[in-house]
Amino acid sequence: MSMNTAHQGGGILLYSGECILLYADNVNVEFNSNPELPNGTKTGTLYLTTHRMVFINKNHTDKVISFSFPFITLRDVDIEQPVFGANYIKGKVRSQPNGNWNGEAKFKLMFKKGGAIEFGQAMLKTVHMATGNGPVPDVPPPYSPPTGPWYQAPPPAYTPPAAGYYGWVPPTHAFPEPPPGKASDAAQSAYYDPNRPQCAYVPPPSYYEPPPSYQMNGDKKTQ
Repeated sequence: MSMNTAHQGGGILLYSGECILLYADNVNVEFNSNPELPNGTKTGTLYLTTHRMVFINKNHTDKVISFSFPFITLRDVDIEQPVFGANYIKGKVRSQPNGNWNGEAKFKLMFKKGGAIEFGQAMLKTVHMATGNGPVPDVPPPYSPPTGPWYQAPPPAYTPPAAGYYGWVPPTHAFPEPPPGKASDAAQSAYYDPNRPQCAYVPPPSYYEPPPSYQMNGDKKTQ
């Protein structure tokens, strides 16, 4: 995981070849067991992409604005359904070199509007779709800041496949809201800024393209 590397101008910074699958608003994230990460609850939006989860803090003046969770950094992911209280996703995440923090931490994702099960199942499905694309590395690759130029990408670059991804359609019925300011042809595979939805930022290829292989130990698949 990297901290404060996935946002720009109030939007989410994506890599070339990366696509947004789901968007969930009013999500709380908590970290513990690592002194380098902030205490307390952060509230914001959570994106599930073809390569990772990305959390964007609603408080853009906070010292922590974004968290990036590449699938390769996750383990022991579980979907909890307590008898009393809301469902949530929990797990452990490892830091990426150059990711602005070090070590490993436990995390919890709570969905104030509901949808934890659907989001968790979609994440696990995305994990399985990327399995088998190569050997699993021992440690996450280092984060490398993008260096590419800005440009206005044509609308076809943002059109999601009508049949979904590899024949799978994400559960958008559970998360029907698009990212704020997102037009019908808004960015699905580049940098998306809700204040400038017509612009895209595509950095050079990195380990995010194609999707990396990864393992998630202790997965819990709910029915």
